[in-house]
Amino acid sequence: MKTKASKRKVAKKAKVAAKAHSHAWAMNVMKAVWPQERDFFERPERYRYVRKLLPVSACVFCEGVEAKPSADSLVLINDGHVLVMMNKYPYNSGHLLIVPLEHCGNIWDLDDAVMARMSWWLKRSAQILKEVLNCQGFNMGINHGAVAGAGIPDHLHWHIVPRWAGDTNFFPLIAETKVLPETLEQTYNRLQPHFAKQVKA
Repeated sequence: MKTKASKRKVAKKAKVAAKAHSHAWAMNVMKAVWPQERDFFERPERYRYVRKLLPVSACVFCEGVEAKPSADSLVLINDGHVLVMMNKYPYNSGHLLIVPLEHCGNIWDLDDAVMARMSWWLKRSAQILKEVLNCQGFNMGINHGAVAGAGIPDHLHWHIVPRWAGDTNFFPLIAETKVLPETLEQTYNRLQPHFAKQVKA
């Protein structure tokens, strides 16, 4: 006849066995859903940028004005009035910035001729992105002022972000990191020839 102690021992073993079976079942399901190993990558410079921990010693757009078009500077073209450059921390591949050469933070202070030229580059840049990257849409706009989200509020800049169906997932929401299918240099090398051959409108 089994004692209460032996019954408790048998029940405990059964519970442990059931838990192990449940764990094994869960692991098999995970392998079926996500069979590959989960790799990770580190981007500490992105973390410092997102958290506004990078010291601002100079205006990156004014530095871009002085730089020559190259994959290092990310400048695609400087037409003497407007700068088109790639975003160093893109939301999607081909994320471009349209920037007036003048260090100006208020849209009403911008010269009308420069504003017209920026509009032309917004349109032409979108066409180039469509032709080269085959994107299906765009987010285009400006964050005017620090409270509106402008990372560099003292120098106006317009964003053009290419979009594709299904190009977003949980990763940017959780990790504040965007996984891109190609490097900045690869995207630059694909886009730059199309900007280099542009003539002033």
